[in-house]
Amino acid sequence: MRTSAFGLLAATAALAIAASTAHAADLPSRYSPAPAYNAMPIFTWSGFYAGVNAGYGWSSGTSRYYDPAFGVAGGSSKGGFIGGAQAGYNYQMGMFVVGAETDIQYAAVGNKGSSYGNTYYAGDSDGYFGTIRARAGVAFDRALVFGTAGFAYGDIGGNKGLDTVLGNHRSNDTNGGWTVGGGMEYAVTDNFTAKVEGLYVNLDTKDNYALADRINVRRDTEFGVIRAGVNYKFN
Repeated sequence: MRTSAFGLLAATAALAIAASTAHAADLPSRYSPAPAYNAMPIFTWSGFYAGVNAGYGWSSGTSRYYDPAFGVAGGSSKGGFIGGAQAGYNYQMGMFVVGAETDIQYAAVGNKGSSYGNTYYAGDSDGYFGTIRARAGVAFDRALVFGTAGFAYGDIGGNKGLDTVLGNHRSNDTNGGWTVGGGMEYAVTDNFTAKVEGLYVNLDTKDNYALADRINVRRDTEFGVIRAGVNYKFN
């Protein structure tokens, strides 16, 4: 009788433990599951882009003319508005970014007028220039510091000889030269970037003629540029 009672008690205890274990398994865990890790995409400078810019340019060259009777005289330089558009391509390798860019600009950077005797040499401030440049820089995530250099072309200002008989005389040839500069660009979003850059542009000097053998108008086309721009980067 005692043995039967002991066996019944053991069986009841076993059932109670089993029921308790099953109930505990149904309860929610006190520890939340680890959240799934979604890595943020890494920004890259690689890709094509296009945009617009605006800024200021100032002439560092001089325009001067030669008269056999009176010698050489010259006009002063000036500065003005510069604005245009650019397009290019970047390729990123680790922190390093290389690429190429071309731009075309309106430039009100010419030379002021001057007079010598009864002859007036009118300044021409309207002109244009463009560049085809290589770019190379170092990226700090969304910030890019770069240098740039390449080919430049354009027709920037210059004095015009004014004669009472023949009127204004000035050639409008496009000159070739070179440019060098640098700047900084920042990716505001994955598609839009903003930049600030400076350029020095040097175009070949031209000799222009009024009255053929009497007046030789010479202009040194050198100017600096500081501009800000916005680019759209194509994914």
